[in-house]
Amino acid sequence: MFGRFERMVAGRYLRARRGERFASIIAVFSLVGIALGVATLIIVMSVMNGFKADLMGRILGLHGDLTVFGYGRPIEAYQNDVEAIRSVPGVKSVIPMAQGTVLVEAGRYSTGAEVQGVAQQDLRDWRALSSGVIAGSIDRFTGDDAVAIGTTMADRAGLTVGSPITLLSPDGQATPFGTMPRVKTYHVAAIFDANWNDYNSNIVLVPLPAAQKFLMLGNAVSLIQVSTNNPSNVQPTRQAIAQRLDDPRLRVLDWTQSANGFLDAVTVEQNVMFLILTLIILVAAFNVISSLIMMVKDKTRDIAVLRTLGASRGAIMRIFLMNGAFVGIVGTAAGSALGIAFALNIERIRQWLQSLTGTNLFNPEVYFLERLPAKLVWSQVGEVIAMSLVLSLLATLYPSWRAARTDPIEALRHE
Repeated sequence: MFGRFERMVAGRYLRARRGERFASIIAVFSLVGIALGVATLIIVMSVMNGFKADLMGRILGLHGDLTVFGYGRPIEAYQNDVEAIRSVPGVKSVIPMAQGTVLVEAGRYSTGAEVQGVAQQDLRDWRALSSGVIAGSIDRFTGDDAVAIGTTMADRAGLTVGSPITLLSPDGQATPFGTMPRVKTYHVAAIFDANWNDYNSNIVLVPLPAAQKFLMLGNAVSLIQVSTNNPSNVQPTRQAIAQRLDDPRLRVLDWTQSANGFLDAVTVEQNVMFLILTLIILVAAFNVISSLIMMVKDKTRDIAVLRTLGASRGAIMRIFLMNGAFVGIVGTAAGSALGIAFALNIERIRQWLQSLTGTNLFNPEVYFLERLPAKLVWSQVGEVIAMSLVLSLLATLYPSWRAARTDPIEALRHE
């Protein structure tokens, strides 16, 4: 497609001589602009993918794929419901839980939190939490005075394994002087790290019988948390559970209903960021147009001489197409390498910048995650590369066409 003569002339034009460097400087800026645009787009998209994947993993790992709860009331005789749910194909684990809002006090520290009552064996099978136990043991998570708390709450309150912690429930005994809140002191049996700051700071796990007693639920539970073998296709399992329970007083809710709005917001933000950052590449493509137009203007006499010597319009057009394509291809390749390398090492780079500047660049209390996530989706990387190459090549068409349309007689008339 490109002859040896055309490649030689294009390469000569890329090596600017004295007095012709201005257009080449613009071409260099265009190359850098394309590289930075591609790198930025790859980095931002990988971070957004990482956020989405991490949040989805935390939501499904800590809250289950499905939730069964009663309409405005606890679930009585939940053991039969648990066995019915376990018999549904596709169900991996079933955890009955008691929940309630409490006030936590430990010395001078106090905060609102959520009590989650869970059986010891269920907690042991709950890998999202049991695998993150950093102090104490699940074996001690039994009896009427044991609790497990997150590492953030433990750090803030200065608690260790064995430390006392007091829970106050607003639901209490009715007396002639009003409702007296229920107060009970427990001892920390385990400290876990769920890799989610909101869970680490606001959740107190209590053995299920003790939680039922403290929250005055009797033999009932607040909800049943279900995990499935295929979270991405959870609707058939949800329908099967609803049919198996066949109880109008119970509702089955899957993660696409409870957390879909949040994940949709992340997806919309991801798409908007893609469109905004695409403008960087588009601006760099316009710089390619301007640099090629200036090059065509500077090389008008050369074009006329080449046309006089027998070069066709197609050959002239291909010469300038190669010049523009070189800028686009090299810029895209450099930006892709930079973006991929940055995305693969983004957490190390963040920690290095934090140690260098002494500032917290990623606050887990704001973003709910303990580290800066990044996930490269190679199909997206391919789309970014293809889009950059297409925009760069399209930017070369008009200047190359103008060069090919140069009239040698008019160009040499005043020479």
